[in-house]
Amino acid sequence: MLNKLKIVNDPVHGFIKIPYEILFDVIEHPYFQRLRRISQTGLLSLVYPGSTHTRFQHALGATHMMFTALETLKMKGAEVSPEEEQAALLAILLHDIGHGPYSHALESVLMNDCHHERLSLLLMEKLNEEFCGALDLAIQMFQGKYPRRFFNQLISSQVDVDRLDYLKRDSFYTGVAEGNVNTQRMISMMNVHNEELVIDAKGIYSIEGFFAARMFMYWQVYFHKTSSAAEHILVKALKRAKQLVARGERLTATENLGYFLHKSKFDKMTLEDLQRFTELDDSDIMFGLKSWQGHSDFILSYLCKAITQRHFPKNIISERPFGEELVDKIIQKTNMFYKIQNADWLVDEIERTFLPYDAEKQTVFLKNKSGEVFPLEKSESQILTQHLKIQNTKYILSFPREISSMINQDLKK
Repeated sequence: MLNKLKIVNDPVHGFIKIPYEILFDVIEHPYFQRLRRISQTGLLSLVYPGSTHTRFQHALGATHMMFTALETLKMKGAEVSPEEEQAALLAILLHDIGHGPYSHALESVLMNDCHHERLSLLLMEKLNEEFCGALDLAIQMFQGKYPRRFFNQLISSQVDVDRLDYLKRDSFYTGVAEGNVNTQRMISMMNVHNEELVIDAKGIYSIEGFFAARMFMYWQVYFHKTSSAAEHILVKALKRAKQLVARGERLTATENLGYFLHKSKFDKMTLEDLQRFTELDDSDIMFGLKSWQGHSDFILSYLCKAITQRHFPKNIISERPFGEELVDKIIQKTNMFYKIQNADWLVDEIERTFLPYDAEKQTVFLKNKSGEVFPLEKSESQILTQHLKIQNTKYILSFPREISSMINQDLKK
């Protein structure tokens, strides 16, 4: 008989236990195995070469974080049944199963803004059919419909185990030490009050450090000006490909990518849509980009070469908008330089906004030794929280490097 209670050796967390047989069965399913072929950080490896880890690794890591968090909560007196524990582990294991190729970047293109959480839920429901209803409770927790709210908060909140893993994992693989969260300390400070997830008050600096680390990772890594431009170019390349296909052009593509290039409406997800999606991964997209880099359409060719040959545009970051007048002027000069009329495909002002701690949307509560519960921002011990509640926006001007000398004077104005 096959031993399904495995131990996985993970470079970030060490040994990860698979404590329930159904977890092993779900991991072995083709839907989940596809995550081995989906990058956790999209095209970030073009900026941070070590960032080649996958959604598969992250899902296992988040499951380990969930297991550790539940063990901590049980030690502090929270009652968690084996059925609830198994369901919570299944919910976090599958929380990203709906991610498409290159993660978030192509959600808006391939399936018309069909968010990965919707796809995750659809795939969880399909798996639930295959496993004869064994995921019923996990789906309730994933959707936030289970009355014991702390389970959903561990899956999706401002201090969830998903964020704990991806910050520590992405920090490890990019080499950016500022994002290295002390996950053990964070989890040891978790507690439950009236079925809500709270943080022991003495862990306030760990929480502030967590939010600060997330802020640094966003501005230094996820919103890095070059990786932001690369993601933008990838989206535009697929949009251009879909536009050309809609005009009747024939583009070389894998069968599954071709399906999504030709289809434009996904209001009602069909079984074929879902099946095709579960067979699509990063390799389909890269095959397309490599095939189209020699295409006769200048825009498509340029965008594909930018990624496959890492020939990125010039990117300038600013705290203030660059303005339509400057962008239009650069578009005109790009048109002149390349002798084209659609340089708006090659010139962009990209906006990036981030709020480290959204106290209005979802407050983090602290619990002191006397049992009093209060918002993080009301703590007399807080040092950074008031600053972490401030939203920041930056603007990235992206244009072909070849025209840099032509617009230097415009940029100095």
